[in-house]
Amino acid sequence: MTTSQSPLPPSNLLREHAEQQFAHELAELAQIDRRQRPPNWQLSPWAVSTYLLGGTLENGFEVSPKYIGNQRLIEVAIATLATDRALLLYGVPGTAKSWVSEHLAAAIAGDSTLLIQGTAGTSEEAIRYGWNYARLLADGPSLAALVDSPMMRAMTTGKIARVEELTRIPSEVQDTLITILSEKTLPIPELNTEVQATKGFNVIATANNRDRGVNELSSALKRRFNTVILPVPDTMAAEVEIVQQRVASLGRALELPAEVPALVEIQRVVTIFRELRNGVTIDGKTKLKSPTSTLSPAEAISVVNSGMSLAAHFGDGSLTASDLISGLVGAIVKDPVQDQIVWKEYLETVVKERDGWKDLYRASREMGG
Repeated sequence: MTTSQSPLPPSNLLREHAEQQFAHELAELAQIDRRQRPPNWQLSPWAVSTYLLGGTLENGFEVSPKYIGNQRLIEVAIATLATDRALLLYGVPGTAKSWVSEHLAAAIAGDSTLLIQGTAGTSEEAIRYGWNYARLLADGPSLAALVDSPMMRAMTTGKIARVEELTRIPSEVQDTLITILSEKTLPIPELNTEVQATKGFNVIATANNRDRGVNELSSALKRRFNTVILPVPDTMAAEVEIVQQRVASLGRALELPAEVPALVEIQRVVTIFRELRNGVTIDGKTKLKSPTSTLSPAEAISVVNSGMSLAAHFGDGSLTASDLISGLVGAIVKDPVQDQIVWKEYLETVVKERDGWKDLYRASREMGG
């Protein structure tokens, strides 16, 4: 287990934080960045944008893209964080909201770890503060007995706090954020004091539209966020590039002894997802039923990675249709009745008839699909 006393070497971490994984890129950007930086920012807004979107620096250094999509959306998000408005990244599941949130915090504050994970069980203490009950009982309320939250640490250090899945948090707990976002203070009534935010503090929250209506944000809380909607990729080429880039990155991190998947296999997975998601084939000739599943780029990445693992450990290391099919079915068929009908219909009307896809059809039939 990783602890602050004896941290594991970065090479042994299953998943590095963004500021660890891309430390060399952040250092290069900081070195050439001569533009004005908002208070307590590690980089200027221009450099933060370059870090997320990628590009070639004036010294020839290549910055890899972390987000492939609309440049203006990222610029609006960064500009929002340079003001006193909090940022809400909103969209369907799997559109890189958490990924963008992490990289924004890493580039702006150099620390993406001040995270509050929203669930139905998230309490007010997770956002505000808690107590060391042994010290509380022994000495009564005091600063020494207080246990600070990631939000409180972000306020005192002037960094970015991240709140994941905001709409999963109960409504009465969500509204704890109102005073923090509007007054930039966190009252501690037990001690008759408060914590005031240091310059540089802000909040990035994420929410997906599949959870709409679960714990709807109050009007008061909505007004304190600037909302940026992250869409699914507009084009097939963009979605393929996203999947290809993330699969390569995860494959290296997991040290999978498989070959880099052929572009054609990634294109097939993305094609299937886009067709079923949009309810029509790429050529527009055949109408299709859509499953209940999301079928976002995140699921496509998972399908290809799962296939790579099968190919590496139970095959010859080369990704094949039989390696992909179980992951495909698992991603598409979430409702065993309704989605199974959709998938079988797609197999018979599209996969079976499409040139070069017979291996995928055979693999599905062999698996019982």
